[in-house]
Amino acid sequence: MKPLLVVFLISLFAFQASAQKKYTISGYVKDKATGENSVGASVYIKELLKGTTSNTYGFYSITIEEGEYTLVVSYIGFKEIEQKVVLNKNIRLNYEIEADVIETDEFKVIGEREDQNTNEAVMSTVELDVEKVKALPAIFGEIDILKTIQLLPGVQSAGEGNSGFYVRGGGPDQNLILLDGATIYNASHLFGFFSVFNADAIKDVKLIKGGMPAEYGGRLSSVLDITMNDGDMKKVKVDGGIGIISSRLTVQGPIKKDTASFIVSARRTYIGDLAQPFISDSSKFKGSNYYFYYLNAKFNYIISDKDRLFLSGYFGRDVFTFRNADDGFGMDTPWGNSIVSLRWNHLFNDKLFLNTSVIFTKYQFEVGLEQDQFEFKLFSGITDWNAKLDFNYLPSILHNVKFGANYIFHKFVPSNASAKSGDVDFNTGDIIINYANDIALYASDDWDINEKLKIHAGLRYSLFQHIGPFKRYNNDEFGHPKDTTVYDKGETVKLYQGLEPRFTMRYTLNDNSSLKASYTQNYQYIHLASFASVSLPTDVWVPSSDKVKPQFSTQYAAGYFRNFKNNKFETSVEVYYKTMENQVEYSDGALPEDNAGNNVDNSFTFGKGWSYGLELFLKKKYGKVNGWIGYALSWAEKNFEELNNGNNFYTRYDRRHDASIVLTYDISKRLTLGATWVYATGNALTLPVSRYVVQGQIVNEYGERNWFRMDAFHRMDLSLTLKGKETKKFKSSWNFSIYNVYNRKNPYFIYFANEGDPSNGSLDVQAKQVSLFGIIPSVAWNFSF
Repeated sequence: MKPLLVVFLISLFAFQASAQKKYTISGYVKDKATGENSVGASVYIKELLKGTTSNTYGFYSITIEEGEYTLVVSYIGFKEIEQKVVLNKNIRLNYEIEADVIETDEFKVIGEREDQNTNEAVMSTVELDVEKVKALPAIFGEIDILKTIQLLPGVQSAGEGNSGFYVRGGGPDQNLILLDGATIYNASHLFGFFSVFNADAIKDVKLIKGGMPAEYGGRLSSVLDITMNDGDMKKVKVDGGIGIISSRLTVQGPIKKDTASFIVSARRTYIGDLAQPFISDSSKFKGSNYYFYYLNAKFNYIISDKDRLFLSGYFGRDVFTFRNADDGFGMDTPWGNSIVSLRWNHLFNDKLFLNTSVIFTKYQFEVGLEQDQFEFKLFSGITDWNAKLDFNYLPSILHNVKFGANYIFHKFVPSNASAKSGDVDFNTGDIIINYANDIALYASDDWDINEKLKIHAGLRYSLFQHIGPFKRYNNDEFGHPKDTTVYDKGETVKLYQGLEPRFTMRYTLNDNSSLKASYTQNYQYIHLASFASVSLPTDVWVPSSDKVKPQFSTQYAAGYFRNFKNNKFETSVEVYYKTMENQVEYSDGALPEDNAGNNVDNSFTFGKGWSYGLELFLKKKYGKVNGWIGYALSWAEKNFEELNNGNNFYTRYDRRHDASIVLTYDISKRLTLGATWVYATGNALTLPVSRYVVQGQIVNEYGERNWFRMDAFHRMDLSLTLKGKETKKFKSSWNFSIYNVYNRKNPYFIYFANEGDPSNGSLDVQAKQVSLFGIIPSVAWNFSF
């Protein structure tokens, strides 16, 4: 009888608990000074110490039982807001948060209700403060988000001065780079030395190295999600900068105050233009030049409290021209990205939020060569038409549910060529174009199970369909096309599909520390084919096909996270292990011109890879001195049956040790010192192990793939930012920086110089190292009004 009574009482209590009325507090959090949405603002119930954070569009929602509560809105660097609420119905509360000026080193952080580093079911994720990035040293004074990303543990640089990056043993094509939800296929200018992003136009930067949420997909290694500023809703504002090699300008302001706004940002280099007057008319290189430019624009309109519209765009071009009058030779090489993104936010009710996106993305590359009457062109590119639905459902204070769908229609144009001499056109084969449908469905939930345990569980279903019209060139044993298979428009060439589970958990040990673990599986259906050790414009994107299977990875990660001194210091230790199937490389002996009039994937070979490592991170979040120290110990290996005699080999981006120190010091209100120091194990590359002469010709004999290590890379950079006298209407600053302070001659590549005559035994072969940059001082003037 007693057990039955206990069961009855428990059931009655559960029924009453579930029957208790619940109501929702929801709204938007904005910056009071600009009217822009505040991303990641903490909104919580003080009595429960539970709540949520505002999403990318500033929206929040909390559902709890009926009662009287204290609602707190906080954000780092802003004044905290507290408001008493009587919750007996659904309430809509919008907040404008105001900047809080802090002048001392020892203060309690405004905006931190709880320890985000240890509390969230998120790991291997870093968010950058754009304003702090601007105070760091930069090559030629050019502020670069991607170069700052390279200073984080687990992220390796592609080389000296290069903005390309590798994450946890993955290749450059395995990073998903998003600008306002649109994919950026080539994120660099000047052959990789500068990124396409203008820090003046950026609001939020988030890098995910592991534990990728289900709403992201299509890449194996990482997500770099960048959000542009929406535009000041209150007043017109102009920001800009004049540097040694380029200048930039950003204009933003209201179209209708508190209702609609715009932002336009542009940048152009001019170092090549400035050099033109100094190139004599008699120089054989007269007319050679290089420059890049880009334009960002965004418009947003608040239609109602439930609807908002965003229209953003990006257009960027690099233009390289080379002339040699003596040989009558000329080359023109333009390449770049074009993006248009239209997004509509709709609030169905206090718990359900929708973002609908329609996106157009295009990347194209072309090289044109002329000599006398002969003309040759090589061109490639990729075009996407993309539609997305992203729902955010917040049923209670314990759950944050996301679900949605994504469709992309891809058009690939890999390495096609045309040639003519005078009026005569040469047959270089058919223009090869690939088409594909790319579909994904996802759902995930952030679930507070109890005070100790929180999980993020998600599942993504992806489908990729390579379709016609398509012509498959079937090669003979020598690699030459012997016949073709033709697919009609819309006909399936190959279809792939799969499930991608995502799981992250956090277990709280105490108020200052927690344990986290994640498990992630990803499919990647598009691939970047590259002949070089760094990502270049000549690389081509190709789809999964009947020859190329989708890449597939499984990553396991675990970490210990701890904070000190009232969250002033954040620390973490993470370990990971990642496997990668169906990796793609060019076969030995393949050349770019082989792709003309042929399927590019006929030149591929396939294998597998794996990587593992340890990452340490210490970050000081606020005070006069702040920054971070990062260190990574890692291994990245591959195995291809047709490469390296089938033996394992280290990848070209394998780095045993990678360390960075990043510091900023506010000397005074007007003077800020910035410093960075980096160290990395030298790149792996394949060099000859011996050379000998056969019939007067030098023959190289190669050993294991990537057996040689270049010297270690290390460098220190310094910067000093001096703010001018500030008025209500005008601000300015001078940035003085020194790149490579101690003039380290870091290796960029190695080549062999031959001296003497092999026929008489006097041949002398010497390996020589090329270093790109020595010490480089620079200055830039920045202004705002």
